[in-house]
Amino acid sequence: MDFERVEQFENTDGAVDRAFVPGEFLRTLTSQPGIYQMFGQGSRLLYVGKARNLRRRVSSYFQKQRHTPKTLAMLAQVTRVEVVVTHTETEALVLEANLIKRHHPPYNILLRDDKSYPYLFIETGHGTPRMSLHRGAQKGKGHYFGPYPAVTALRESMVLLQKAFRLRTCEDHTFHHRSRACLQFQIRRCSGPCVGHISGEDYARDVADTIRFLEGKSDEAIRSLGERMQAAAEQLDFEEAARRRDQIAALSKIQERQYVAQAGGGDFDVLAAAQENGQWVVYVSFIRNGRQLGGRSVFPRHTEEVRAPDVLAAFLMQFYSDKEVPGNLLVNVLPRSPTSLAEALGSEAGHRVMIDQPQRGPRKRWMALALTNAMGALRQRTQTAGAGRRRMLLLQELFQLPEIPQRVECFDISHTRGEVAVASCVVFGDDGALKNEYRRFNIRDIRGGDDYAAMEQAVHRRYGRLQKEGLALPEIVFIDGGAGQVARAQAALDALEIGCIQLCGVAKGTTRRPGLEMLHIPGWAVPRQLDDDDPALLVIQEIRDEAHRFAITGHRARRGKARQESDLDGISGIGPKRRVALLRAFGGLRGIRDAGMEDLQRVEGIHLELAQRIYDFFHVGRA
Repeated sequence: MDFERVEQFENTDGAVDRAFVPGEFLRTLTSQPGIYQMFGQGSRLLYVGKARNLRRRVSSYFQKQRHTPKTLAMLAQVTRVEVVVTHTETEALVLEANLIKRHHPPYNILLRDDKSYPYLFIETGHGTPRMSLHRGAQKGKGHYFGPYPAVTALRESMVLLQKAFRLRTCEDHTFHHRSRACLQFQIRRCSGPCVGHISGEDYARDVADTIRFLEGKSDEAIRSLGERMQAAAEQLDFEEAARRRDQIAALSKIQERQYVAQAGGGDFDVLAAAQENGQWVVYVSFIRNGRQLGGRSVFPRHTEEVRAPDVLAAFLMQFYSDKEVPGNLLVNVLPRSPTSLAEALGSEAGHRVMIDQPQRGPRKRWMALALTNAMGALRQRTQTAGAGRRRMLLLQELFQLPEIPQRVECFDISHTRGEVAVASCVVFGDDGALKNEYRRFNIRDIRGGDDYAAMEQAVHRRYGRLQKEGLALPEIVFIDGGAGQVARAQAALDALEIGCIQLCGVAKGTTRRPGLEMLHIPGWAVPRQLDDDDPALLVIQEIRDEAHRFAITGHRARRGKARQESDLDGISGIGPKRRVALLRAFGGLRGIRDAGMEDLQRVEGIHLELAQRIYDFFHVGRA
């Protein structure tokens, strides 16, 4: 996308970061489309907007007319304005959305949840395709189905598909090293292609039927299974016929659960924007190939004194900037500039996009259901927000803070006797746990088991990054540990010259029973123990336990991956087949380590030079 030029205005009287004075700048502005950026003190980006006519739009801010209090507050901070001229309004919309997602200006409507959504991926680049969960760029060779609103919804669908088609879900590394079928085969969720329990031809047909079903061609898939059931019965292979019968029954159940009655198929997203007590929500329902995949509620920020068309306009460009856009978007209120929005989304997606407000029929019923879900999400959020605010009030009182904290974080370290240490950082706010802001840190370059050094490294990396990116710091940070961990965390903050964070160590009592925690706080003469029924302690325990859970989950995943990697992977010339041959011949790494040169050469595929390399790896050093 090309842009013609960039114009800017800033104060010319030598003053720094003073109020914006329009002057000649407004008179020289072009009437072409583009985007404008308003900056405050320290070149902080306050607002990004798009305009069909830059001169008319930017001038409107500085004319004598009634503005909302929010707009007046923003204009009082403006010290500089920059504009970028584009060829079309569509280009301006795309650029505006990209800048908002990158810089998060405080006066723009922002999405709270802009992470990518999971897809069901069937990999066809492998001789034995696998079914897996995929998130991120779609670069692999195969078929992607989705998006699903949550990982739980996708996993549920995968279990149903496994029961129906029995495709493998194991990693390639596991698949190539199986000597017997795994538990998935025993419980009839995999056909066992790893050890030859199904022919390659039959497995390929199962893959094709799975793809047909996910593409909405369920009748074709069921007809194909019916033909295979009949053929097996005619050959008196009643076990195979029964298996195909069970597949057909499973697919029928999936159809009952997922098919949208009288929908007519197709791909749609149904978006309902709703507002209550100043809080906006947009509920998105995903329908692919006529099947309901579920929905998700997204709560935009900075929506004071805005209307539904503005909320939806901002939402659509930001939400779909890095996600698949279906051909039809159904909305309960038409967004501002719907034609330009549809063109911008279509240009990014590479196909035509229609934005429509349904008035009758099945689509109207979908919209009514989405609106009901939106209102339910608002009511639930109101209740959650009330509980979150009560948590913060309790912490404010405990630590005697001048204001209610807006952000609380907690660190924990997890390892197994020093192996693959992982630090977790969880984040809580008025809305409760902010899971999309959780972070893990793989601890490196320290002695195994040194929890003090691990805590210092994690705290330094976390807040060094927040400082660098100019993001908000928490008012309170809990440390899972005692005085030693708190001292090292404080050292990390001192090194970063951060003095606005209240640290608190949460050490388990001698019996490690809940309710006996000791709080270690810099500045307190002695640790403090709260009553076991103190509401503030219950809040601290909840936050600490969440950090502990998140750390253990990350550590176990990393440890499992490390233990799956064989020492043989470090030897040049040892691939999957030779690795399996060696392990089978000697019964494990210990047998390979104890083997002599002649013993190694007896294994198929191990020649003299490779045998020498293997021997040197275990006895001399890594080759």
